[in-house]
Amino acid sequence: MSAAKNRQVKNVIRPRYYSSELGIREKLFIGVMTSQEHINSYATAFNRTTAHLVNKIKFFIYADSVKTNYKLKNIVGFTDTRESRRPFHVVKYIADNYLDEYDYFLLVPDTVYVDARKLVKLLYHMSITFDLYMGGARIGLDPAGGGASADGQSNEEEAPGASDRNYCSLEAGILLSSSVIRKMRNNLERCVRIGSTNDHSVNIGRCVKYASRVAGCQESFQGMRQFSYALDAPDRRHREFSELAKEEAFRNASTVYPVQTPEDFYRLHAYYSKHHLEKVQERGYALEQKSYRIANGSISNKILEIRWPLGVPPPSAPETRHDILTWQLLNGTHSFLPNGNAEHAVATLSRIEALDFAKVLEIALQYAALKHPRLSYHSLHSAYRKFDATRGMDYQLHLNLQEGSGRSRRLVVKSFEVVKPLGRVEVVPSPYVTESTRIAMLVPAFEHQVPDALLFVEQYERICMQNQDNTFLLLIFMYRLNSPSKGDEDPFKALKTLALDLSSKYKTDGSRIAWVSIRLPEQLSEPVDPQSWLLHASMYGPRQLLSLVVADLALPKLGLESLVLLATPGMVFKADFLNRVRMNTIQGFQVYAPIGFQMYPCRWAQFCRECDTCDVSQSSGYFDRHNHDVIAFYSRDYVQARKLLHPQGLPIIRNDLDIDQLLLQPAEETRPPGVESILDMFVAAQHSVHILRGVEPNLRFGQDVRNHLARGGTLPHSVPERCGREQCIHLASRKQIGDAIIRYEDKSILHK
Repeated sequence: MSAAKNRQVKNVIRPRYYSSELGIREKLFIGVMTSQEHINSYATAFNRTTAHLVNKIKFFIYADSVKTNYKLKNIVGFTDTRESRRPFHVVKYIADNYLDEYDYFLLVPDTVYVDARKLVKLLYHMSITFDLYMGGARIGLDPAGGGASADGQSNEEEAPGASDRNYCSLEAGILLSSSVIRKMRNNLERCVRIGSTNDHSVNIGRCVKYASRVAGCQESFQGMRQFSYALDAPDRRHREFSELAKEEAFRNASTVYPVQTPEDFYRLHAYYSKHHLEKVQERGYALEQKSYRIANGSISNKILEIRWPLGVPPPSAPETRHDILTWQLLNGTHSFLPNGNAEHAVATLSRIEALDFAKVLEIALQYAALKHPRLSYHSLHSAYRKFDATRGMDYQLHLNLQEGSGRSRRLVVKSFEVVKPLGRVEVVPSPYVTESTRIAMLVPAFEHQVPDALLFVEQYERICMQNQDNTFLLLIFMYRLNSPSKGDEDPFKALKTLALDLSSKYKTDGSRIAWVSIRLPEQLSEPVDPQSWLLHASMYGPRQLLSLVVADLALPKLGLESLVLLATPGMVFKADFLNRVRMNTIQGFQVYAPIGFQMYPCRWAQFCRECDTCDVSQSSGYFDRHNHDVIAFYSRDYVQARKLLHPQGLPIIRNDLDIDQLLLQPAEETRPPGVESILDMFVAAQHSVHILRGVEPNLRFGQDVRNHLARGGTLPHSVPERCGREQCIHLASRKQIGDAIIRYEDKSILHK
């Protein structure tokens, strides 16, 4: 018993991945032997037509060629420049780095086109437990190939299989199993001695015969055969690929050689891709017909799960009445009630939507011509579409087809359903980001917005400065032309005093508040009515383009590597919102434009009850997707986008005197259409960065309206000029306004 207690229990060290423990490996590795001259031509074409269809691909050249900056990154170089040693260096590199990760290895020169789809499918039908040395056989040796030494002795000496010299041709590609590669590595010194010719096919063949005892090149294995197609055969030279594609040998080949030009790689890839697509369509049609024959109308489709189109998920079932996906009425140019709401009764189809609808209509007409050959197309009766995120886009087309001619002709309405299923869903790779990035918050304020800015600074102190959040606040004061900027008459004196006090209070924590002053031109210096200004969804009122002025003049104070959050003095936010800004704003990759929640002025409209701590709800407000004031970006991305639009009539503002160039009427005529904010600027610039928009419940607007009403102010009874349905805030929901109208008109209800 004591011995059992003292016995130490050994910890079992397990691999990190199940695949390593179970010995699961990827299927195919391709090693391409190329040269410095062919890297940007043949090798690049090989990589573009094959790399996305196989597990791994490497290009092998001499080491002195790697010093050049090539576009291809998967290049391996060898310092030994002796040509006869080259295939053995490739084998050693493969064995040292990838032997336990792949089942099969294909060695080819850069003049071979590989039909990777066909080759990988072939390999899945062969057992990996046997040695494989497969390719196109070459019988015998060239007398000049060095098959005999000077004294008449064979260079292979006593190597087994020396008399049987049917080697696989490297010109067509040599397929080796991992077991053969392992045996070649174990006998590599012997292989180097017997592989002294300049013919790589012979050197590899001799090594395989000696190391693995394989009798010769295997043109077929376990009933499977890899076909190669030689383009340099006498009867195939100078023939077009369109003629060769009709041959059965061409269609069955998994390798085609030798390819004469890099452009031929793309032509061959197009032919084989088309061939595979036709095969997939044939199998899909045969499977669909087989499913219908099995059903034979006697078994419910719900049991067999036979859907149309075959393989496409059925429409999603709504959980509640609010989740019902509605059909949208279309014609060739417009959509009716777009986005499922009544804000716009009619909207023009975008260019992409119009092209998509035209393509769908064309396909429907082709099917109608096959289905009803006696009918001819007359006109479009009506069309509907519905997008289902789990299925794709569904169309219902009702076509007016004409039957007969002359006086006997009549119109017949035929209905067709077209489905555009979703393709393979891919996760967009995103760079790594953390929640520790410093945020530079820019908060502009007009003179009449000073009270709201004071409340914002107090909010900033409570959320960021007291919690030592990694942020920096930069206030932008927008003075009117004749307003004083110093002394007691300075409209921003209270803000400056508060900023200095807080910066001194939290100096040891590294938190501070700074400011930048902007002097507006004369045309923007007229006194404004704060009541009318508050009805605008944007803090800039009818002058949303001033957001570009603010960013242009403030960013030089921050630097090109700063994460910038352009905010407003009337917004309310939480710390979680700042973390989402850090995670969703990625330098050189993504801009984040959150959709904030606009709160109703409940006490003034008396349609709801104010609650600052309550969750968002339809009765207390709405997500305002037309408010683009708050946006997060990196300074470098903004500068690059501005430079793209500078020559197109959107000049960069470098000082206060340049503001007129951006806001004068002639500039509006030459300005890119639809650019009114920083978000519009990023869209119009067609910059390489993504634009992410999403609802943000921890970002709320409307506090400035509530503060104004709490100070005894009122709201105007009429909508201000240049404030349409999208640019103005909503005072209540349609349901609340409708209930109020009904209660007002029905006196009996009103008195209850």
